[in-house]
Amino acid sequence: MYKVIHFFTDLQDNDFAYEVGDTFPRKGKKVSKERLEELSSASNKQNRALIEEVKENTTGKKKAENKRNKSSKKEEE
Repeated sequence: MYKVIHFFTDLQDNDFAYEVGDTFPRKGKKVSKERLEELSSASNKQNRALIEEVKENTTGKKKAENKRNKSSKKEEE
């Protein structure tokens, strides 16, 4: 998943406007790996990264699961 970090209009999507904070690509739209690389680097008409990858944080879930498992073990003892 990618997040818009600078406003731009997508010239490959009928000039669709992306505001800062929007998810890229919009729902229902698929883009190539090359397009993602272009927009996340300075290799575009604005000469700056327009989107950045957002990595989902799964460590919080794992930590919560570990806490539950530890408390269950204590209850069993």
